[in-house]
Amino acid sequence: MTGAPIRVVIADDEPLIRAGIRMILTSDREIEVVAEASNGREAIDLVRAHGADVVLLDIQMPVMDGLTAMGELRRAVPSARVVILTTFGERDNVLRALEAGGAGFLLKDTAPAELIAAVRAAAAGDAYLSPAATRHVVDQLATGHAASRNERARARVAQLSARERDVLALLGEGLSNADAGKRLHMSEATVKTYVSRILAKLECENRVQAALLARDAGLEPA
Repeated sequence: MTGAPIRVVIADDEPLIRAGIRMILTSDREIEVVAEASNGREAIDLVRAHGADVVLLDIQMPVMDGLTAMGELRRAVPSARVVILTTFGERDNVLRALEAGGAGFLLKDTAPAELIAAVRAAAAGDAYLSPAATRHVVDQLATGHAASRNERARARVAQLSARERDVLALLGEGLSNADAGKRLHMSEATVKTYVSRILAKLECENRVQAALLARDAGLEPA
């Protein structure tokens, strides 16, 4: 381990889900699960108490749901990165969470390696986009929101250069900086610079919001 471990709080009202997530995460020596919460209110208190880096937050919980808790966490502990736990049956809530600045989302039946990758990405200040899950959810949501969203998205994307639009299109496909660089014959560092510029121009808080915007604008990879 090269530095301090990534401190994680797990918030889910199902003990078996929490236990499974804890077992997966603690298999990585660079991740430490510092606390578990059964509702959103507990999650906020525990994140404050333990100074967590990443919060895995279920949407449907008693006392305080995940979306409400995420809003409070972003105000109370802005340094904590929130990754939403969800199922395909909660697609509308997922969109609301991502648009509100969540650092990504994971399906509860996601593969262990993907769970660990999501926590690492969030802790590094990035947003995690699972290509398969993200494409599925965003494609499903786009059908019901196309009329009101697409025109605004195209207007925002129009301010980007052609190369920036190429990079944004690949974000919409869920590609990492390294994979996008291979597709565009650019270094990973150069792609990272483009991503930072794109986020600033589009006033997006993270890659997830930018990816949703790319999909709404109908951008296709070159």
